[in-house]
Amino acid sequence: MSFESVRAWLAEHAPDLAIIDQGVSTATVAEAAVALGVEPGRIAKTLCIRAGASEPFLLVTRGDARLDNQKAKAAFGGRPRMLDAQETLAATGYAVGGVCPFGLARPLAIYCDVSLKGFDIVYPAAGSRTSSVAVAPERLAALVGARWVDACRRSEPHGG
Repeated sequence: MSFESVRAWLAEHAPDLAIIDQGVSTATVAEAAVALGVEPGRIAKTLCIRAGASEPFLLVTRGDARLDNQKAKAAFGGRPRMLDAQETLAATGYAVGGVCPFGLARPLAIYCDVSLKGFDIVYPAAGSRTSSVAVAPERLAALVGARWVDACRRSEPHGG
């Protein structure tokens, strides 16, 4: 999977959304925020997680949020564990830094954290370490069939 698989998926499901390729790394929240000229919270990071014995799933959350173990356990029915780089690549088809909820290698359950709702536009990755997409949180969730959950906490006490 790659930037091209995201391009093909978007062409079919959301042809009005353009991929933004910065030509510089957007692999981390900090890098993406600088490259896109936005606050870190607007970066929609996609985490590949397993809770208990469940199948892997994706959680899309604001860039300055962290998993809250108690909330995540309540939301997902087990203690959350982020998958390592190889497990993430196998589950999603994307390397860490380009993981996104679009055009996955195989169907996965997708959740969006309510923390995204504080923004009009967020920027998830688009399959590579230099690309992203600008999309409204509600539209993002609708496009990928995500369920809304409250599984994170802000890592900073201020901001959007």
